[in-house]
Amino acid sequence: MVADDTLKNVPSGVPPLVAITMGCPVGIGPEIILRFLAEERQSLPFRPVVIGEIGVLQRCAKELGFRTDIAAWQPGDPVAPGTIGVREPRKRAGFRLQAEKLQWGVPTADTGAAAGACIEEAVQLLATEKLAAMVTCPVSKRALQLGGYPFPGHTEMLASLCGTQNFGMMMAGSRLRVSLVTIHTPLAKVVEQLSRAEIRRIVALTGETLQRDFAIARPRIAVAGLNPHGGESGLFGAEEKALIEPALRGAGSAGWEVTGPLPPDTVFKMALDGRFDAVVAMYHDQGLIPFKLVHFADGVNLTMGLPIVRTSVDHGTAYDIAGQGKASASSLEAACAMAARIVAARQKNLDPEQ
Repeated sequence: MVADDTLKNVPSGVPPLVAITMGCPVGIGPEIILRFLAEERQSLPFRPVVIGEIGVLQRCAKELGFRTDIAAWQPGDPVAPGTIGVREPRKRAGFRLQAEKLQWGVPTADTGAAAGACIEEAVQLLATEKLAAMVTCPVSKRALQLGGYPFPGHTEMLASLCGTQNFGMMMAGSRLRVSLVTIHTPLAKVVEQLSRAEIRRIVALTGETLQRDFAIARPRIAVAGLNPHGGESGLFGAEEKALIEPALRGAGSAGWEVTGPLPPDTVFKMALDGRFDAVVAMYHDQGLIPFKLVHFADGVNLTMGLPIVRTSVDHGTAYDIAGQGKASASSLEAACAMAARIVAARQKNLDPEQ
């Protein structure tokens, strides 16, 4: 289990040491890591290390023409200028990923096991304060499970590794932040998974995250309704009055302003106009469709409620273009920058005199 004061011994004023996990070895993770660090690392506000397989990164660099040194890194080692330091995760007994035999865009149980091992390694290093934050590249949920990790995704796996029960997903960008009450839930099951307690929990997590990680003293939170036009006084659905309105009673007394339920077709425009600091959406696509419309290239996935700092790219493995040199590193760049800002905000909260 990771303690809640993970950053207490991380020196302030020093660029934080941020781990970037490789993600799926046959997805675009290796490529975007190389593209980002080879092209941008001289001006970064943090010190990057990669948690991944050296052989995979070397193969990717060779095939796609990235000219950069890739070398093994161990905790305590300096991050050498012009070199990408890589920490290989500890392997399960008998496991060895053979980089030369992998096929781009073809995930397997072995690639899932490798991706999961990278996540475990990063969390362990964060727990011992060898790192200040982690940024994750995309994984295949199916391959992750085939590789022995029984989780529906990164968020749930990280919560388990950290021993955290109270967690959630937020998508964040410069213009819009969206948190989700239900995450990877089939649309047909959303209503049965909604409850007053769960809505209230995510609203509170959103408020705490805005204060702790974004340094917003009194956040303004909008809560989307579930049904068209917010239910239209019950004509188009009863969930607003039966679930959402009761859940929000008194929610604004905890240090943030809460408004809702608001019609889903207008609430995101109101947030973009600056009226709210975040929107709480009831289900995955309700929140992510407007978010990705605005922040498709630079959106960041943030896990709320963890004792560690974790951000992620907001896209998938993109197997259709893996290994072709077409992938953009813009979301990875944004995720790394946000991780560094969150580290600074949390350190400020630990020591208000800074």
